[in-house]
Amino acid sequence: MFGATLLLALREIRRHIMRSILTTLGIIIGVAAVVTMVTLGNGVTASVQDEISSLGASNFIVFPLRTDRGAVRPFDQDDVDAVERQIAGVDVAAGNVNAPATAVHNGQDWDTTVNGADAKFLEAQGIEITEGRRFTSEEETSGQNVCLLGPKVREAIFLPGTSPVGERMRLDDVSCTVVGLLEERGQGGGNGADQDNMVMMPLKTVQRRFRGSDSLDYFVIKYDTAYAASTIQDSLVDLLRERRLLQEGQDNDFNIIDTQQVNDALGSVMGALTSMVAVIAGISLLVGGIGIMNIMLVSVTERTREIGIRLAIGALAREVRLQFLTEAVVLCAFGGLVGLGLSFLLSLWLTSLLEVPYVFDPAINILSFIFAAAMGIIFGYYPARRASKLDPIDALRHE
Repeated sequence: MFGATLLLALREIRRHIMRSILTTLGIIIGVAAVVTMVTLGNGVTASVQDEISSLGASNFIVFPLRTDRGAVRPFDQDDVDAVERQIAGVDVAAGNVNAPATAVHNGQDWDTTVNGADAKFLEAQGIEITEGRRFTSEEETSGQNVCLLGPKVREAIFLPGTSPVGERMRLDDVSCTVVGLLEERGQGGGNGADQDNMVMMPLKTVQRRFRGSDSLDYFVIKYDTAYAASTIQDSLVDLLRERRLLQEGQDNDFNIIDTQQVNDALGSVMGALTSMVAVIAGISLLVGGIGIMNIMLVSVTERTREIGIRLAIGALAREVRLQFLTEAVVLCAFGGLVGLGLSFLLSLWLTSLLEVPYVFDPAINILSFIFAAAMGIIFGYYPARRASKLDPIDALRHE
């Protein structure tokens, strides 16, 4: 019986194909809007979390702050060594400095940032080398003129298809040898700069040749996740206050960022925003459902005489009700499928436009389709019930 009912429903939909398409527009737009918004939200969330991850997982980043007197007291290497030595749970602590510079090679120049760091810093932030090697301990200790190139700097001043490793280049008036290439990392890092437009040199080299000072811009701490992050942070605050001679009641002249906490918080906020936008977009599904109910009521009125004939020759009321419900569900399911296809195309276009990853979420696609089909039952029930309750005699008299 269900097969025959489905065939009858498809026949009726085909008889009024244009009206059926227009009727399902609300469902199509609703499903496409919901799925596209969730996919974009997931893509933006993944993009932001990737940038946070460029700071390193399970890390603290410690910055000096400007005091009430307007001065900034920078950190030095002794502070970093004390943190690594005295606080339980700290695996690695490493300082960093940076300065603007112009990279020059073979007549090509490019504005970039020279970043002073050591092997501990690369370990703390999980920075990988795609070609070549890291700095040796001798190069770091003596502050030799060796460097690691970011992808954008390599593309800007070196010929395509050639390896810069082993080549000489210049940063302002400092000549250096390229010993390795950095992986692509995007925006991020402790200073929020473009991590691909960067040249990394040993910390002492940058301090001596570019900064003329032993101070640090900030330092990074990689901690053991077996320890409570809050406990390590409390110990860190106590140690830094003691070393910086801050009296009780004085505000901290430094700031500590927990990258894992920031990542979790951003994930929660972006998830909430995505859900809110999806709910707003889902309102169009309700509007589409109301459109389905309206058309089905019109269809009942147009086919009153047909319903009367069916009831008069022995059709049961539940069979009439099932036919109209089936038509409503088929219309909504068709709209759901078209909406999913449209959302896929929109999501691919918008994610490429916004330069965020396309993150396919099977759950929201399946749920959207099921919800769209359920709209046919919810909004098709009243017209179907009205059709099944018609009196055969009155229906046969209908003109």
